Amino acid sequence: MFQTFEAQSSPEQGPPRLAALRVLMAQKGVDGFLVPRADAHQGEYVADRDARLEWLTGFSGSAGFCAVLQDVAGIFVDGRYSVQVRTQVADIFTPVDWPDVKLTEWLPEKMPNGGVLAYDPWLHTVSEIKDLRRKLDNITLQPINNLIDAIWDDQPAPPTAPFTAHPIEQAGESHDDKRSRIAADLKAKCAIITLPDSIAWLLNIRGTDIERNPVPHGFAVLHRTGAVELFAAEGKVTKIVDHLGGDVRVQNVAAFLDDITALDGPVQIDPKSSPDIVGRALRDAGVEVIEARDPCILPKARKNAVEIAGAKAAHIRDGVAMVRFLAWLDAEAPKGQLTEIDVVKALEGFRMQTNALRDISFETISGAGPNGAIVHYRVSEKTNRAVNTGELLLVDSGGQYVDGTTDITRTIVIGAPTQEHRTCYTRVLQGMIAISRIRFPKGVGGQHLDALARAPLWLAGQDYDHGTGHGVGSYLSVHEGPQGISRRSDVALEPGMILSNEPGYYKEDAFGIRIENLIVVVEAEPLPEGDARDMHCFETLTYVPLDRRLIDLTLLSPAERDWIDRYHADTLHLLGDRLDDEPRDWLAKACAPL
Repeated sequence: MFQTFEAQSSPEQGPPRLAALRVLMAQKGVDGFLVPRADAHQGEYVADRDARLEWLTGFSGSAGFCAVLQDVAGIFVDGRYSVQVRTQVADIFTPVDWPDVKLTEWLPEKMPNGGVLAYDPWLHTVSEIKDLRRKLDNITLQPINNLIDAIWDDQPAPPTAPFTAHPIEQAGESHDDKRSRIAADLKAKCAIITLPDSIAWLLNIRGTDIERNPVPHGFAVLHRTGAVELFAAEGKVTKIVDHLGGDVRVQNVAAFLDDITALDGPVQIDPKSSPDIVGRALRDAGVEVIEARDPCILPKARKNAVEIAGAKAAHIRDGVAMVRFLAWLDAEAPKGQLTEIDVVKALEGFRMQTNALRDISFETISGAGPNGAIVHYRVSEKTNRAVNTGELLLVDSGGQYVDGTTDITRTIVIGAPTQEHRTCYTRVLQGMIAISRIRFPKGVGGQHLDALARAPLWLAGQDYDHGTGHGVGSYLSVHEGPQGISRRSDVALEPGMILSNEPGYYKEDAFGIRIENLIVVVEAEPLPEGDARDMHCFETLTYVPLDRRLIDLTLLSPAERDWIDRYHADTLHLLGDRLDDEPRDWLAKACAPL
């Protein structure tokens, strides 16, 4: 099986580790030290070696950081993790609601007389440090070698597996053409690229350096000629030399800083993803710097026709596995013998039976009853809970296939639902349908659409503390920027962008509800009554039945009922012939008209 269920650290380990860090801080003469969940490549996910925040605090969420001072250690997490952080960290750490409370507001209160705040310049971006320096005028920021590494005796080694080539049959465009196309739009003589998924996309390569995300660890310099220097650890590129060709020169990653300081400027860097040390090294060497967005970000987000076709094929394959799982769950759960871990193992087993699964796309979330209210809950042997009759089960999961990345959430009732279950589920479903049906003008960003998913909940005085949707890669990261559907997402949604559509509702200590499909932006067909302006809409990629037992028909409009019936009819049409008798019969009943 792909997933393990032991927690990487526990709350009782936090106090002695924090004490050791504070001793080292005093020896180094610093008053504070920042511990982010980050690595030198500034992606969302980190390898075991770079899981410093989890090692120190026990917090395993995918976003957050700890500001360690001698008398307080604030752990900053957003609303997705407000419940989780309290269960994973010792009370010696103080949870801080972030970004409602910003570090630049918290630190002056905790360090009123100033002092020295140390940070690892590989783990913070140029923009982040620039902002801290500007706003913390009474506090000195000092770059330093990482203090966690100095006290982490059994720190794992860096990943060593070699990179692989991503075939053009799946990529849809050669890396020669990508390099030429992207280089033509550079704002400088060359661009430094540090994001692993950008490098993977640009060079049509993949790796296993980050669990669940097939990205390679390295750095790259793209020149205006289209030539590239790829910096990677020794031995990681040997299998793809022929694939890369003569215009991609491979260098040892140890030479990265020295080589970029010898570049003939101006050099383009993305201040939001380049580590602070990159900007500092260039400035110290007198190299002219132009700050601009990573040139691969938007082109990577706009999936080409081959990638979209691959995504559709992957979702049909994944949908068949999900239907087999849901049919199995409906048969087994009422017997009262299942646990959350049993659910995870079964679902991963059905995906493996496709014989196409490369990996799961993230740690499967299987939250029964109150555990479902922990937005990014990760079951362990310690937290494993029975799947009980009368409760909701939230299952958020996905697969990595060579032709696409999937991410789907379904909330299932075990036995009979309560009226509260049905009412809340239907409001969440109405929000998901609203996003699925919307047409919007060219240039509209996700922040303009986010309220549509929340409106049914808002009318009832309810909400959820996460974005409505995130971008998704093409056999790459399951969370991919820059597109999204959230209050903070101002990037215009363009054809080819794949996003999730996942409103939810969470009642602490009771239940969680989330319904998630993946969708792709397409050009909308003009309407007879329209005014001929360019419009976009979403095409659904995910086809798996909704739990009809949880739908309160009295709350639905005729248009919403029609959407559900069409969705289920399409699901039966796409998946039915790919299933054996029992799951096909289950699917036919699950997709019957309302």
